[in-house]
Amino acid sequence: MTDNTEKPVWFITGCSTGFGHELATYLLENGYRVVVTARNPDALNSFAIHDNALILQLDVTDRQLAEAAIKTAEAKFGGIDVLVNNAGIGYFAAVEESEESQVRAMFDVNVFGLSRMVHLALPKMRERGKGFIVNISSIGGLLGVPALGYYNATKFAVEGLSEALWQEVEPLGIKVMLVEPSGFRTDWAGRSASESHNTIDAYAKTAGLVRKHLRAASGNQAGDPIRAVQAIVQAVESAKPPHRLLLGNDAFTWAMGKLDVLRTEFLAWESVSRGADFPKQ
Repeated sequence: MTDNTEKPVWFITGCSTGFGHELATYLLENGYRVVVTARNPDALNSFAIHDNALILQLDVTDRQLAEAAIKTAEAKFGGIDVLVNNAGIGYFAAVEESEESQVRAMFDVNVFGLSRMVHLALPKMRERGKGFIVNISSIGGLLGVPALGYYNATKFAVEGLSEALWQEVEPLGIKVMLVEPSGFRTDWAGRSASESHNTIDAYAKTAGLVRKHLRAASGNQAGDPIRAVQAIVQAVESAKPPHRLLLGNDAFTWAMGKLDVLRTEFLAWESVSRGADFPKQ
């Protein structure tokens, strides 16, 4: 990706825990140059042993911090080869239980924070005629789940944005990939996701059960974060990277099931759907 013999420069948001931490660790241990960021840079002290790490404070909801981080990274390394939009938060609640302030805060990180980083990184990528944007979505960006309705909404938004984006920037030499994991042993469900204080008994057997399951399963999910980040690097460096990278057996199974459900329902209503046009003359 770069014009010299050094390994590509990766810029990763949300590196204090989870995929961001594991990805930064893997890349640095394998000689990549990595911009390691978090809202609290003290959480990144373990990365200071690496000469090829640039540790920066970054809150994706703060435009000034975001601009400064991108400019510092470009000045230090001459450009960003791979931007990984990993920073994100969750929120557990049935749609009716959800608190607007919490929903807006989640959208600010998961959607507007992500899009802010894309906007800031793209100009130099366009100038160089190359670059790669990795947007961490979720299997929840492909299918809705009780208790995750508004989280699903943020990830559906990331999916739609990314799908349009790759059609716009690929002719310019820039790649875009969505990563869609199922359950992995990160701290997302245990610490990084909040939940509504408004519980409604009517949703106890739907959203309530899912919420309990997500909390109980935290730390015991089937997905291995180390294997996941290796898969991400493999996909980015492949000759033909996918637009969507499913991660985990559950992600693959559920995604294929969603395709089957869509096809069945679309075909069942095909005549009605096609009949909504003006009759052909």
